[in-house]
Amino acid sequence: MEHFSFWSVLPPIFAIGLAFITRQVFASLLFGIWTGWIILSHGNFLQGTLGTIQALVAVFEDNGNTRTIMFSCLVGALIAFIQHSGGVAGFIAFVNKKLSKMESANPKKTRIIVQLLAWITGTLIFVESSINALTVGSIYRPIFDKMKIPREKLAYIADSISAPTCILIPLNAWGAYIMGLLAAQGFANPFTMMIKSFPFNFYPILAMIFVVVVIITQKDFGPMKKAEERAQKEGKVIRDGATPLISSDVISLEPKAGVKHRPINMILPIGIMVGMMPFMLIYTGWGKLTQEMLQLPLWEQVLFALGNGSGSSSVLYSVLSAIFFSGFMYAGQKIFKFSEIVDLFFKGVSGLIPLALLMMLAFAIGAVCKNLGTGIYIAEISKSWLSPSLVPFIIFVVGCVIAFSTGTSWGTFAIMIPIGIPMAQALDANIYLTIAAALGGGVFGDHCSPISDTTIISSMACASDHLDHVKTQLPYALTAGVITAMIYLGLGIIM
Repeated sequence: MEHFSFWSVLPPIFAIGLAFITRQVFASLLFGIWTGWIILSHGNFLQGTLGTIQALVAVFEDNGNTRTIMFSCLVGALIAFIQHSGGVAGFIAFVNKKLSKMESANPKKTRIIVQLLAWITGTLIFVESSINALTVGSIYRPIFDKMKIPREKLAYIADSISAPTCILIPLNAWGAYIMGLLAAQGFANPFTMMIKSFPFNFYPILAMIFVVVVIITQKDFGPMKKAEERAQKEGKVIRDGATPLISSDVISLEPKAGVKHRPINMILPIGIMVGMMPFMLIYTGWGKLTQEMLQLPLWEQVLFALGNGSGSSSVLYSVLSAIFFSGFMYAGQKIFKFSEIVDLFFKGVSGLIPLALLMMLAFAIGAVCKNLGTGIYIAEISKSWLSPSLVPFIIFVVGCVIAFSTGTSWGTFAIMIPIGIPMAQALDANIYLTIAAALGGGVFGDHCSPISDTTIISSMACASDHLDHVKTQLPYALTAGVITAMIYLGLGIIM
């Protein structure tokens, strides 16, 4: 049985709905997983409960999942290091010095410039979506706090440029994965097919443009407008009662007494983390080169390795490199003794244990959705709407629903590309438009689903309440999504 009909969509809907009603993300995801395993056990509550426990254990059977969860914890150690070493305080002082004159003359303009700098920083880090969001959040959170810009706005900026940037500049694992899916459909040159489809990949383009428009015009709406008013009028960067997705013990660490506040103590560790990412992708992908490929020019070998490297391994190695480097650097500066480094390491890791648990639950509900055939069922019921002109529109909408429900863009690509391409070929619909629609629908879900790993990491990096982040960015994402759907509907008819 490929799916459990309408029962297959119940667990993600239940988990997401319960989270918004109760604001208890962990419990909601757990109940969603449990509901899924009850269905998989055909209503046997004992088997379903035992299956739920085993599913949580099974998350760690996947090496990629384990590496991602480890990375999520280790980030806490890096944040604690740069906080307590005086690196963050030094960086803030450096930026304040540069912006002080501008801020006194035109504080509104300064707010705009700082937000644009965050957008530009994220756009330049296209090697991996998690590193992208993490870097933007870590660097700009203290600056946004000082300028009384809500953390929900920073999380929105970080989230809106992570997956969209990585898919639009495909010199990374995203590009390799998409090319692999296209090659599986029988295309002789999947790279050409992917590149030709990118001009039609409207959702990530609009999502990134929308951020710039919101920043420059300062025209917020929905929950984000209330968050902006709260931050500017009351000075509260998060609402009363909010639960930031990172322990305040980590982000509120004061610099060690007597330590000189040096921006380099933040810039170098973050730079090491970001800079190591492409090297690690090349290293982990180099072993996949065939004997024939070794005859190609070196730059082609490097590009292949870069695109076929392990994202989860590269992220983990990059963060570990930054932690070891910063530890030696701080010891060399006589900021910390070895025992202090060890204590600070564990304090930082413990501050992100809740994030690790959330990632485990997100992976577990994704596995439940896969076992239930959630994506397959949603795609199957959409076939009744088909006509050639509607193919791109339907592929995009169904992709959005699947990605939002399952929290995975890559999983959505794997479902929708094998469905969309044969559909477009059989009905003589535009193939490039269809490929782009499948990719754009997946990115939409990655952008705004509360159970997406990128959405979770954006909340963590920016120390935002997770549901507040989802609620404030959802109206913007939906606006870009609706515009994209209308474009696909119009172009489907014209082309």
